[in-house]
Amino acid sequence: MNTPAVYPFERPYDDVEKRIDEFVETVIASLESSFLTIPKGKGFVEYSVFEQAYEVLKRTTKGFTQLASDSVTTAVRQNPIAFIVLRAMLGFTPPEWAYVATERTGRRISQGYARSIDRNIRLEPSRNLTVTENVQGMIDTACDLLQAGAKDVGSRMIHRLDKADTKEGVSSLVATSRIGVPYSMLLYERLVGRPFASHRDSISELVGDYMETPVEDVLTRAGVSFRKTKRAERIAGFEQAPDFIVPDEFSPRAVIEAKITEDDGTARDKVTRIQRLETLSRNRVESGDPGFEVVACIDGRGFGIRREDMKKLIRATKGKVFTLATLNRLVEHTSLRDLRTSE
Repeated sequence: MNTPAVYPFERPYDDVEKRIDEFVETVIASLESSFLTIPKGKGFVEYSVFEQAYEVLKRTTKGFTQLASDSVTTAVRQNPIAFIVLRAMLGFTPPEWAYVATERTGRRISQGYARSIDRNIRLEPSRNLTVTENVQGMIDTACDLLQAGAKDVGSRMIHRLDKADTKEGVSSLVATSRIGVPYSMLLYERLVGRPFASHRDSISELVGDYMETPVEDVLTRAGVSFRKTKRAERIAGFEQAPDFIVPDEFSPRAVIEAKITEDDGTARDKVTRIQRLETLSRNRVESGDPGFEVVACIDGRGFGIRREDMKKLIRATKGKVFTLATLNRLVEHTSLRDLRTSE
């Protein structure tokens, strides 16, 4: 029979320090990877929705043979997602599209405006899109670029439109839409562009919530008062605001940092942040003020790549490291138990 794992938060810290390497392995063993899944989040465009808009755009441009601004604008008015299809054809992010459109039209099209238009369309794809002068400028720019195709930029550079569907302008678009793309070329363009890259970037904050939300649920069920900070919020007394302050920033008893990551660099940054919180608490105690307990709620393979980083994390929190697998024991094994008001 397997012996149940013993976690560092269950033992006195003196024992944890003596057996630090053993506890590093225990915590790493409890990490769960979410590498193969990505949250959809609000604004995720299902393929069926995208494909319908693609067909509208294809129809209004006569199979992309007449890629004129008025034809594309007609498609966008009929189905706003066609605007997203057009961006996908370019292979640009919204800010990149805005920047190029500003250069070519002379209109001031901000990155924030482009992001907002893109997001609003994805959130409400059935809502009619008002084709403002800025939107028209972006459409005009896209049509000009797609008609022209890739320019010769020499052997040391690559043009952003040097793609299977846009390299030769309209002729590439027509050929791709009619006969498809060789699989090797599809794989190559994935190598250059990374599959799901744009979506991962757009939901990066939501990925973080995958740990913050369960922590919030645990604290709420236990009736523990807490302050959940906002992204980049400034909190007096803290160099960087922790994810949670219990009960609040005016008399902190504990702070909680929460993170799920599959990337070791991001994990290392979080460990460093937690170490700074531990130093801040220690400095407060040395100056005669109350300190606070530092707690880490982490998961994802990023925290398991560097053993030394996990060792630093355990030491900075005095063993108070929890994963999704052990999060249900957060309150009973920290100072939060003294603030519990419900079972």
